[in-house]
Amino acid sequence: MYSDRKRSRALPALVCALILLVLCVAFLRFRGSGSDLTEESAAALEAAVRRGALQCYAVEGVYPPDLAYLEDNYGLQINTRDFYVSYEAFSSNLPPDVIVVPR
Repeated sequence: MYSDRKRSRALPALVCALILLVLCVAFLRFRGSGSDLTEESAAALEAAVRRGALQCYAVEGVYPPDLAYLEDNYGLQINTRDFYVSYEAFSSNLPPDVIVVPR
């Protein structure tokens, strides 16, 4: 039997619009997660520098004079392409000030 009725197009259009909306929300939500990763990486690098300085103090009895000493003697690796690292050692018996800033 032949029917001449047209199919309703409202349902497929609604489904497509809903899928598009979900994709847009997902994109906007995950787009901002890169900055969180950068902040976490900076915090992890700062903690690694502080741990290295503390390890040097525990082994040698003095805090390292600069970052190059930690890199040469304690295996610290610093991503200078993505981060600025400020390491200020005031005295050999006081912990250094460490500041890590993303570029």
